[in-house]
Amino acid sequence: MRVLTPEDIQRRQIGGGDNTQPVGTNPISNFETKYLGQQNANNSCSHRDLGFTGELQGKWYAIFGDTLWCSPGVTDPSKDPDGFHGLVRDSISLMTDNPLVVQDMHLNTDSPVRHQLQFVPFNADWNEKNTFGFGGTSLVETANGAGAVYYLVNQDDNTLRGAGVGKVELVNGEPTVTKRYGDQGYWWPSPSTPRYGDVATFRDPRSDYIYIWGGAPTTIKDFNDAQYVYLARVNAANAYDLSKYEYWWGQDAGWKLAKPHTEFGPTTATVWGTGQGQFVWSDFFECYIFVHLGPGGGDVLLRTATALEGPWTPDVKVYTATPIDGGLTYAGVAHPYLDTTGKTLTISYTNNNHIEVIRVTFSK
Repeated sequence: MRVLTPEDIQRRQIGGGDNTQPVGTNPISNFETKYLGQQNANNSCSHRDLGFTGELQGKWYAIFGDTLWCSPGVTDPSKDPDGFHGLVRDSISLMTDNPLVVQDMHLNTDSPVRHQLQFVPFNADWNEKNTFGFGGTSLVETANGAGAVYYLVNQDDNTLRGAGVGKVELVNGEPTVTKRYGDQGYWWPSPSTPRYGDVATFRDPRSDYIYIWGGAPTTIKDFNDAQYVYLARVNAANAYDLSKYEYWWGQDAGWKLAKPHTEFGPTTATVWGTGQGQFVWSDFFECYIFVHLGPGGGDVLLRTATALEGPWTPDVKVYTATPIDGGLTYAGVAHPYLDTTGKTLTISYTNNNHIEVIRVTFSK
């Protein structure tokens, strides 16, 4: 997998008319960062990535990507022997007051240690197999106690089918995907439209909207052009109605109802080269914060804006992770529920299938 280089960034900064260029001054300048440790489950045992957080009926949950089960009987991932012991392509866990501890949900009947079942179900009627990935971002609340998860149907390393949404309801106390929308389980085909929701999903607490960010269509082969990220939104109560989605066509054209992007580049995108991340509203700074990791490295970065459409300020680096065994570090995750004042922000990220956690304390 190719990663962004400083030369890529420099080439892109030449020229004007780019809505994704940083603007203004980032108010995050005084802070202290503390490494807290690695996050694990208290009732199961696996290696995993992502873990984007979201709220449903007053509780916060994390949606993980590939979840690799530890060997039968192992209760500590650090003591897992080498080898493949089973996996699911995504899973969901309940967050606790301790960011290092989650409670895994949808457990199977393995003994003596149970393991997670898949969260977004594959459907054989759509020619999907249990090897298909469903890269999901944050769980978001819609209406009447239900929620939504946005995902990307990943057939294999070379084939992304499309981005879609699933309805999430509590079944026996556990968030469960009860319906997937679209004739083939997705709404936005990856070859022709952005993969809305595969970069980030955010239920804006200051409005009635769900915002979803997605990467460029897979038919865009130029490496730099493929790094542009596109934005859509919908009133949360209409999340299951494709006709109600609006698409941000840039600062000049604004929002367009039911018109997914057909033009791609710096004038219609909203950010560039960020990878997956998570958005929060900060009462402390009175602005939005986008948490993500630096392209191709372990830098944990924060940028800010007064509107989710942007423009966004330059990034501020709050931490640099040390890759474990030379693996990849990616996917910035926010845990805003741990401090609603915004004075601190707990952040997790993936480090070679380990979830590491830091806490940033801000001052002005």
